[in-house]
Amino acid sequence: MKKPVVRKLRCAVYTRKSSEEGLEQEFNSLDAQREACEAYIASQKPEGWVLVPDRYDDGGISGATLERPALKRLLADIEARRVDVVVVYKIDRLSRALMDFAKLVEVFDRNNVTFVSVTQSFNTTTSMGRLTLNILLSFAQFEREVIGERIRDKFAASRKKGMWMGGFVPLGYDVKDRKLVANEAEAATVRMIFERFVKIGSATVLVRALRAEGVTGKQRKLVDKGYVYKLLNNRVYIGQAVHKGTAYPGEHQAIVSQALWDKVHSILGESPRRRAARSRAQTPALLKGLIFGPTGRAMTPTHTRRGGRLYRYYVSTDALTRDAEACPVRRIPAAEIESAVIDQVRILLGAPEIIVATWRKARQSLDGLSEAEVREALERLDPLWDELFPAEQARIVQLLVERVDVGADGADIRLRTEGLTNLVADLRAVRPKKRRAA
Repeated sequence: MKKPVVRKLRCAVYTRKSSEEGLEQEFNSLDAQREACEAYIASQKPEGWVLVPDRYDDGGISGATLERPALKRLLADIEARRVDVVVVYKIDRLSRALMDFAKLVEVFDRNNVTFVSVTQSFNTTTSMGRLTLNILLSFAQFEREVIGERIRDKFAASRKKGMWMGGFVPLGYDVKDRKLVANEAEAATVRMIFERFVKIGSATVLVRALRAEGVTGKQRKLVDKGYVYKLLNNRVYIGQAVHKGTAYPGEHQAIVSQALWDKVHSILGESPRRRAARSRAQTPALLKGLIFGPTGRAMTPTHTRRGGRLYRYYVSTDALTRDAEACPVRRIPAAEIESAVIDQVRILLGAPEIIVATWRKARQSLDGLSEAEVREALERLDPLWDELFPAEQARIVQLLVERVDVGADGADIRLRTEGLTNLVADLRAVRPKKRRAA
């Protein structure tokens, strides 16, 4: 009698390990799983089982996801009808989630592939095999959820003890031996940001100044409003560890005093609208003492509020002390005239005759000064202007502008030659800074 023909079944071994620990060893967990699976396949040789040469090993990848390189290759080969049996050491090597496993079984069924676990032997093509599989998967998922709860409980307990549990390292600290250690250079920058916010009261203005000075965050991260607000609200700086909104005493050193923290947060406690209004009200009048009306008398800065908004003006002293009709230009918007003066000053600073006149005046006190150096210094002011504090803008205007005469047909601006010389000296002294790590 002829022997019955045994159909060959191509068997693919799939192995997985959640962590990378031990994978560098010559014989690791993946090798142990594969060895057991290969031995099982060899025992089924009379049934026509044959090992395919390809390896499907996922090291250091959780079973809670299907996004695994080797698993994707295995599924592709199944769809290409190159595999008949999938062999694993234990079912949770393939997946720990019941829903994910259901998706895999659907792929297996669609391609007539049998799934076998070496330590929990069953056949998924039978109803009893499916029932056993679902029961085992339910326990595997339960185990994963219990492990997750233990990890979360351990994390919470560690935070309550003030321990550092990883994550983003805040500016002002380094991590050594799994603990936060103060970085004195960065800590000084953090305190500087806190102190300047107390003085300025505006994150927008503070960010402009920090960017102009080349201050950056960890790994050269650019500073923006979101970064500053996050920094000002980070309780790690006063030596606390926070878990789910509750603060606990931390193991690390505080780098910001409680008094400074309280000052900052008394300002942050106000509405942004009120802080912005106060910041605008504190903006110095750029042309105070420099602007004069058509009658030759000074114009004084003033402001008013309407509908919660601040409006600034320069008003003729004639209109204030005498008849309002005594001056043809009684009041002009401050922002409008200041912007016009600043634009005109910027244009004049680039004019060749102004550069030459400034150079001739400056070389008397600055030995070896070239005309090109004067041009470079004056050109440096233009892109820098918008990044300056209002008080610094006012100082420069007072330094450069001798007088602004306002008439019905426009304004006439006179510059100070000696002021330009002083400005050139200041700008030459300020060389481009190296960007500071903040």
